[in-house]
Amino acid sequence: MTKVFLNKKMNERIAGGHPWIFGNELQPIPPDSIKAGSLVEVYTIDKKWIGIGYFNPKSQIAVRLLTRKKEPVDAHFFYKRILDAWQYRQKLGYYENCRLVFGEADELPALIIDKFNDYFVIQTLALGTDVWKAAIVDALEKIFKPKGIYERNDVPVRELEGLTQQKGFLSAPFETEIIIRENGLQFYVDIENGQKTGYFLDQQHNRSAIAPIVKQAKVLGAFTYTGTFEIHAAHYGATSVKGIDISESAIQQAKRNAALNHLENICHFEVANAFDVLKQWAKEEQKFDVVMLDPPAFTKSRQNIQNALNGYKEINLRGMKLVANGGFLVTSSCTNLVNAQQFLQTIEWAAKDARKKIRQVTFQTQSNDHPIIRGLENTEYLKFLIVEVRDK
Repeated sequence: MTKVFLNKKMNERIAGGHPWIFGNELQPIPPDSIKAGSLVEVYTIDKKWIGIGYFNPKSQIAVRLLTRKKEPVDAHFFYKRILDAWQYRQKLGYYENCRLVFGEADELPALIIDKFNDYFVIQTLALGTDVWKAAIVDALEKIFKPKGIYERNDVPVRELEGLTQQKGFLSAPFETEIIIRENGLQFYVDIENGQKTGYFLDQQHNRSAIAPIVKQAKVLGAFTYTGTFEIHAAHYGATSVKGIDISESAIQQAKRNAALNHLENICHFEVANAFDVLKQWAKEEQKFDVVMLDPPAFTKSRQNIQNALNGYKEINLRGMKLVANGGFLVTSSCTNLVNAQQFLQTIEWAAKDARKKIRQVTFQTQSNDHPIIRGLENTEYLKFLIVEVRDK
């Protein structure tokens, strides 16, 4: 195994356990001397052991550390790591649906595996991970004997690693629209064409958190996608639920999900641009007991963080204006580059400009199957907030 060396004293980030080593942190490596995607041993500038990781000179992250131990990294290594991840989820009470592997948080950098009961969706987001895809599939076959495994590598981040975007079966073909259970409800999951891996597992605990505030409530949900929050609201006792999303296909799926749970008479979904209609409905002084906002990530670039914050302020200001006095705003951000402090501050500014008083009911992160490792910023990305909204 080829050895690579840091070009200066090990910084606090690497010493503290962060698995990423950037290209400018390594001593010069002769071109083509190490095959991209292969394993390397990493040492400090004074030749002290750091660990073993994937190497890719085409990526800004030149090495992603897999282990700090002197141990074989082979097919059994991946089997053991995936088994450890599954045993951890079982300790937390996950048996049917969960994020089985959450990349760096499970010491498998750039690997995502979502478990939808007996079906699995994989993302290998770095070249070094992609090299071991067959071993990863083999491990899933041995541990779970799944009904199907699907690859959702149709994501632009792979191109930064010199990889192509692709998707398809990693097992015998199967029907890619499945039904899962969550919090006593059922939902269609489109593994092949849905966003990300087909379903947002990271909000499953947050969806149950709305139960106390939606009873006998008139509810609005914006950026509804396939209607999961809205259908939960109806299930928990809302008298009427309106959901809006800009995607026609998402709205059709939301309607099917409502019908699947016999809640189509309470849930009503329509195609609309949330930014436009929230502003218009506020002018019309429409009111709802609960307004829920669950937008997609607003930026993946550090240069656009301020624009993302402006977007969050805008939609939350509009949302608060639609909340009846004493009602509730449910709001989320999955933008990794916007931290919790920035998000909460933005909500406060939105309340000030909307001339509203707010008080926090709950603030949570992603579900427990997406573990957070302090110091690994990309593992702590979801912000979920419920506030009571009152007139000043």
